[in-house]
Amino acid sequence: MSDRELRTLSVPEGVAGERIDSALTRVLGLSRTAVVKLLEDGDITTSRRTMLKSERVSAGQVIEVLLPAPVNTLAIPLTPIEGLGIIHEDEDIVVIDKPVGVAAHPSPGWTGATVVGALSAAGFIISTSGAAERAGIVHRLDVGTSGLMIVAKSDRAFTVMKDAFRTRIVEKIYHALVQGHMDPSTGTIDAPIDRHPKEDHRFAVVGTGKESITHYEVIEYYRAVSLVQVELETGRTHQIRVHFSALNHPLIGDMTYGADPVLAKSLAMARPWLHAKELRFKHPINGEAMKFSAPYPADLQASLALLSDAVLP
Repeated sequence: MSDRELRTLSVPEGVAGERIDSALTRVLGLSRTAVVKLLEDGDITTSRRTMLKSERVSAGQVIEVLLPAPVNTLAIPLTPIEGLGIIHEDEDIVVIDKPVGVAAHPSPGWTGATVVGALSAAGFIISTSGAAERAGIVHRLDVGTSGLMIVAKSDRAFTVMKDAFRTRIVEKIYHALVQGHMDPSTGTIDAPIDRHPKEDHRFAVVGTGKESITHYEVIEYYRAVSLVQVELETGRTHQIRVHFSALNHPLIGDMTYGADPVLAKSLAMARPWLHAKELRFKHPINGEAMKFSAPYPADLQASLALLSDAVLP
């Protein structure tokens, strides 16, 4: 047991009311998968009893966590990634264009390439703030989502950018191709999101979930689909996918959230049609206004090309 650490913590106000797995993910900086395993192994207790992952925490509640051995950062696979674009780099941050199929950071069960490992393999020195396996990561994109990400190189940049995302002052613009015609063509989706009550790998609109706000505007109508620009006011896991699915307009190729597999195949999509297109923020150190844009990757361009003769007037 000498390689493990028993940590006692008091639940902060900022996560009061959240499920224990979600709350500890934020407080401890561990992946949700790692927290769930600790819960399943009985390593998280309160008032001398083992906690369940469905429990919600309250402010000031005392929780004891038997943490696993620290992650050895040298063990993170240093895997170069073909197609990883470096959009901007300075002493404090690096902005990348992440290809599809790449995770932001290592996590239990993931054996593929990661942004952390790729940047390390390329010789980038990134911040060591936060959990070791999430070095420099101030926000994430799903494995199946392509586009822009910011990674902190300095510890000060890590702290400032994490706070900027938490306080919603970073502007995040996505493009998505959704089934059907959005009506109205512009709008706001304000619906709380939490874990799906029956399927743990999915999220859903749940009355008791976290505040989740998505703004959208149709860029182009095609036959049977709409290309939309999406701006996130909040940043919940799978937020865009969950919100459009809840409106019966799932993303093309997103079978997890109800997309039509026949339509996806006809448009050559093997993943959700979603791209982190633009980021706008102030530089964490000098305050300079920064704006970056990333072009569609080849698979999304090919999908749009199949629709090029089907634009509606």
